Amino acid sequence: MAIRTIIMGAAGRDFHNFNVFFRNNPAYQVVAFTATQIPNIEGRRYPPQLAGPLYPEGIPIYPESELEHLIKTLGVDQVVFAYSDVSHEYVMHKASLVMAAGADFRLMGPGSTQLKSSKPVVAVCAVRTGSGKSQTSRRVAKILREMGLRVAAIRHPMPYGDLVRQEAQRFASYEDLDRYECTIEEREEYEPHLDNGVIVYAGVDYEKILRQAEAEVDVILWDGGNNDFSFYQEDLRIVVADPHRPGHEQRYHPGETNVRRADVFVINKVDTANPEAVLQVRESLQTLNPNAVIIEAASPIFVDDPRAIRGKRVLVIEDGPTLTHGEMAYGAGWVAARRFGAAEIVDPRPYAVGSIAETYRKYAQTGPILPAMGYGETQMRELEETINRAEVDLVISATPIDITRVIKINKPVQRVRYELQEIGQPTLEDILKEKLGK
Repeated sequence: MAIRTIIMGAAGRDFHNFNVFFRNNPAYQVVAFTATQIPNIEGRRYPPQLAGPLYPEGIPIYPESELEHLIKTLGVDQVVFAYSDVSHEYVMHKASLVMAAGADFRLMGPGSTQLKSSKPVVAVCAVRTGSGKSQTSRRVAKILREMGLRVAAIRHPMPYGDLVRQEAQRFASYEDLDRYECTIEEREEYEPHLDNGVIVYAGVDYEKILRQAEAEVDVILWDGGNNDFSFYQEDLRIVVADPHRPGHEQRYHPGETNVRRADVFVINKVDTANPEAVLQVRESLQTLNPNAVIIEAASPIFVDDPRAIRGKRVLVIEDGPTLTHGEMAYGAGWVAARRFGAAEIVDPRPYAVGSIAETYRKYAQTGPILPAMGYGETQMRELEETINRAEVDLVISATPIDITRVIKINKPVQRVRYELQEIGQPTLEDILKEKLGK
């Protein structure tokens, strides 16, 4: 009898684990996926075109809230946990629920889920969402290109739309973003690479994506999502830690896995963090993985016209995932507002509508900052309405994209940018040249 299995996920790692391990494996029967973290990704089916010949009807995707009921009614033998950026305590609460319902609880590691590339793979992962993976990935891509290497960034999945259409996507221009109807969250990760002349791949089937990328580049750059580990076997593992959240490097899943596997640590944001917190993170990383190289780095912020902020009542918009399941209360936009003399950071919660108001109820720590939630057209319009209802003089947007390309804002906007700058030695360039220079 095949082992009846549910995969718990959030439209990313769950689909990858299925494709790599379960799809053509008759020893298992995946009877359902469950979905959480991301709005409106349940109620679909993993389509038969992607699920393979063992699943001619595809596989249903249910809300995670139905997990206990599903285990009992579907006769489930095991549940596989396959999403990221959650505390160890959270994982064990889910394990307890599953085991109390009568099923086994399973975590799948790199050995059974990673794919082998014919090209060198540099992976950028993190301890938590919002640590600074994106600017670290951009810095790595810049160095590799300056070394004369062709590089493609393969981005952790965000398939929130038509899964068949999103099976293997290649982005080389803004027109590609429009053609695939990318969400704000997708654009935040893809646009900065495109601005730097780096091709981006993403989608659902990461073996197909890998083989396409290998045909046109010299080096694969895994640009991780949340704090997940790489889908590909790495030749160099770079892990970013955040001293604004000291201690999280040993309390979150699978961030601690990344820490213990790292070749290089980047302790980011040392320019804005408490020095004692930086030291605490350094000592923690060294205890967990004494063989990894440690680099300290800053994320300096740049604003088009800092003088426009002084004396203004401002609405601050930050990257959505960083504020929600990343549990940060502020980001670069808040820092810019304080640094450049805003008279007041206006609380957007009284103006929030629809799913934006629901986001505040679910993630209460977000406070007087607006997360740039845009997982689909409806939510983007609700974000637009929330911004336009706010009684402020100026909007400070610290998302990695020009948000005015996707929503219409009825007040002036100042955009905040941030890039990675290593401090002291060694640098990422030193390490990449030593590893890949030949």
